[in-house]
Amino acid sequence: MVWSARDVRETFLSFFEERGHTRVPSSPLVPENDATLLFVNSGMVPFKRALTGEERRAYSRAVSTQKCMRVSGKHNDLEEVGRSRRHHTFFEMLGNFSFGDYFKQEAIRLAWELITEHYRMDPADLVVSVFREDDEAADIWEREIGLPPGKIYRLDEDENFWAMGDTGPCGPCSEIHLDRGPIPGVENDDPSSESGRFLEFWNLVFMQFNRDAAGNMEPLPKPSVDTGAGLERVVTVLNGKLSTYETDLFVPVLARAQELAGVSLGSDSEHDVSLKVVADHARAVAFLVADGVLPANEGRGYVLRRILRRASRHGVLLGIDGPFLHAVAETVIDEMGDVFPELEARRAYVIDRVQREEERFLQTLRKGLSLLENEIDEAKAAGSDVLPGPVVFRLYDTFGFPVDLTDDILRGRGLHADQQGFRTEMEAQRSRSRQAWKGSGDGGVDEIHSRMAADLATSFVGYQTLEHSSPVKAILRGGEPVEEAALGDQIELIVTETPFYAESGGQVGDIGLATTPAGQMSIDDVQRPSGELVVHCGKVTSGVIRVGDSAVLEVDSEGRAATVRNHSGTHLLHAALREVIGPQAIQRGSLVSPDRLRFDFTHDAPLSQDEIECIENRVNVWIEANTAGAVRTMDYGAAVEAGAMALFGEKYAEDVRVVSFGNVSTELCAGTHAAATGDIGLLKITSESGVAAGVRRIEALTGLAALAHFREQQCTLRELGELLKVPADQTPDRVRKLLEERKVAEKEIADLKRAQLQGGGGREQAEGWEQQGELWCYSQRLAGANGKELRGMVDDLRNQKSPAVVCLVSDAGEGKVAVAIGVTPDLRESLPAGELMKDVAKVVGGKGGGRPDFAQGGGSDVSRIDDALAAFGTAVAKRLT
Repeated sequence: MVWSARDVRETFLSFFEERGHTRVPSSPLVPENDATLLFVNSGMVPFKRALTGEERRAYSRAVSTQKCMRVSGKHNDLEEVGRSRRHHTFFEMLGNFSFGDYFKQEAIRLAWELITEHYRMDPADLVVSVFREDDEAADIWEREIGLPPGKIYRLDEDENFWAMGDTGPCGPCSEIHLDRGPIPGVENDDPSSESGRFLEFWNLVFMQFNRDAAGNMEPLPKPSVDTGAGLERVVTVLNGKLSTYETDLFVPVLARAQELAGVSLGSDSEHDVSLKVVADHARAVAFLVADGVLPANEGRGYVLRRILRRASRHGVLLGIDGPFLHAVAETVIDEMGDVFPELEARRAYVIDRVQREEERFLQTLRKGLSLLENEIDEAKAAGSDVLPGPVVFRLYDTFGFPVDLTDDILRGRGLHADQQGFRTEMEAQRSRSRQAWKGSGDGGVDEIHSRMAADLATSFVGYQTLEHSSPVKAILRGGEPVEEAALGDQIELIVTETPFYAESGGQVGDIGLATTPAGQMSIDDVQRPSGELVVHCGKVTSGVIRVGDSAVLEVDSEGRAATVRNHSGTHLLHAALREVIGPQAIQRGSLVSPDRLRFDFTHDAPLSQDEIECIENRVNVWIEANTAGAVRTMDYGAAVEAGAMALFGEKYAEDVRVVSFGNVSTELCAGTHAAATGDIGLLKITSESGVAAGVRRIEALTGLAALAHFREQQCTLRELGELLKVPADQTPDRVRKLLEERKVAEKEIADLKRAQLQGGGGREQAEGWEQQGELWCYSQRLAGANGKELRGMVDDLRNQKSPAVVCLVSDAGEGKVAVAIGVTPDLRESLPAGELMKDVAKVVGGKGGGRPDFAQGGGSDVSRIDDALAAFGTAVAKRLT
């Protein structure tokens, strides 16, 4: 039987779902609240806090297929991708999980049942490995599953023991391997060897102990199970293939790459490597961009950039001229968009982003390759097989060559890069302008909040009411639990149920009051630091707040109403943006507060005034229509399939809240919203700007804040009219007229200055001209003339004599010196103005330059203007001798 990846995936998910496991959608590749990881690199990462008991979920059994990325370390060397049969950057990890529910016995039984009865693998072809001290697992395999002892291998800690870190949860694991049969000449072979006989494709991790700093291990009160099985490898094994590239996960993508390159697999070994690199990297790039990662020079963005550029370089090796990877990425979307709907929803955006990065790289690739070839020739001529670190850094910094791309090219020429030298150059750059990556961008969770989240959860009732009573469950002061807090204490209050919205999804936390029988606190922020734990941050303003007291929680109604208007206005703004500038306008961030809204979106150019007005018009037409809002709770997959927009950077549960306003806007959103669009009142865009490469920002106001903005502008316009003594609607014409009059006046002043300099303009020879042989030389000190004015004066003066050289130095005011030097055309070679300027400008503490016939400069030492004029005379005399 031929197993498709789709069948393998669905068989796995359905098998565990039928056995009480909750099917959980894949989390994004960007991990949430985890500063230790660039990307999710295993199926357990989204469940890490549930597995450690720090987070409670509505289920104790889960099954998922998780998107994963591995680009470095022991798990995957990027250089091996395309050359190895099984190394990949992006992959899917099938997993089933038990959070304190079943343990070794059921985990082993379920795995064996699925593999042998549903995937129908022959038990005779399988062996297992266990941790050398795990007698319990070995006994289950032998006595309950029926494996002979010769098929159960006991291996050391390096092979069959898993730990989350040096301390914390850990435990033995048991792996299932395909046994391909003895290798001639290899004695005492086992699954830890590199002989190629055994292929591990299933890993059962038994999270059983907690290890302390001294290395002591205590049993966990609720041991858990984490199973991992790489989809690509399972499909390969089930179909009896030797390489993952032979499976239907890669065949269609490889076919598209071959079509674009005009090259067939098997025709050339190096071309085969390039085709496989392109296929693998196209998958990685498509999923990374769909999950909101953009090319950059640091962190995740740099990983994306180096993968994309490595693929682009291999396209060049295949003879492809021009951008192509975006077309291969589109095939990835065609093949996998139904399983991962975010790919389909962001199709246009992914293709556009990939193509733009390709185009940018190809512009510099040829220049970089030319430099690299020259440096390789020089190294070989010198008898060296090392490319110097500064050259590697220049390729990286100036031409955008990731180091591994340079390594790829060097390897083919018998050289390698000076990695230490590159690191030295890189660190020097960072010390000059340090903007290093700061982890995931999300703060780690405080230990105290983690512990509390395991036992406490706060339900949100603020959709229905702004006032609610609930018992005080805990108080934190200075990060420590206390039983009571007194007047003036800054505290975090934790209750069972709250009407206060905790900051998330761009919406700020509510503000208000909490009142108990003995005291009151003002709440100025609300956060959800871990799991379902909500903390109300504020200050005790009277009496005493005690644990166990009943608190009346009151949300500031005006603040909430303003926030509601801005949040619903943001949804309409997003919809209007996509209609006006296209579906590539994807939300990249937002701020929704009572006083304003801010919306970041992907777009490569500033919006024109016409586009801004068109967006504003659409939003306000929708507001005027007073379309009713609708809120539904739906399964995540069904919601996305129905057209609801999921946003970058957001983590969604299995059941999601869908907020709609007619056919205009439908988004997954847990925020608070208007009952109808008319409640927003009005939306006014106040600014549009760029915040990063390919990311624009709009700021806007709604409702009463927008009205206040209009009144402020109206007041300003009225004041201008009064100052200009014209009606407000005539102020533009009056200002234009004043500007024209000023322009005429400035010209008259400049003409007067020139006339004054030239002695009234009627004298044949103004004061300041000297004749040295046949050369006419003019130098003069001025006051109040700027660089632009000096230029005109120099032009006038040098037209009076020939051959002539002119130098004007002016005290331009505010401690600045302006210098201008001009020569007639016949002196361009013998007395170049730019060279004279160097001698003059340095005297007044500045510098300058220009053409051979005219140069300008400046300085800051007004006291040395006369010295500068003297230096001019000396420089002229020196060049004449």
